[in-house]
Amino acid sequence: MPINKNVKWLIIFLAFDAIAIGGYFGFRALRSNRPAVAFDWTVIDETYVPKNAVESFIKTDAENRGALPVHIRNYGSDPGILGRFKGKKYAKPGRRTLEMLNQGLDDWMIVDIRYKSENDREVIRTMLYLFVKGAWIVGDTGELTAS
Repeated sequence: MPINKNVKWLIIFLAFDAIAIGGYFGFRALRSNRPAVAFDWTVIDETYVPKNAVESFIKTDAENRGALPVHIRNYGSDPGILGRFKGKKYAKPGRRTLEMLNQGLDDWMIVDIRYKSENDREVIRTMLYLFVKGAWIVGDTGELTAS
């Protein structure tokens, strides 16, 4: 029994839609949806051994300013967290945006830093660090938006 021409096109259209919708939700599933509170705070004091160059920079800077201890929440290179970062230079950037605006970008990292100021006020900063041409630099400072 032959299928009507319109029914055949409808089946093809529905199959294409199912593949497109599946691809979209598959891509979204690959991105991290972990909330910021899922990442633990780490205390950096005189005895802390840094795990990477960024943590070493943070510890050295805090020692030089006499601001130890500081607390950090290291999100690493989590693309879901990057998509929630809103700073002075970047607003919810993607990796491609960072690569386009920073020639030679090899890696990036987002870190929350919490410390007490001179007048005993708690300060929390979200920093975007970029690994460009073999060196870590501060790319931007800002905050994380709600997911």
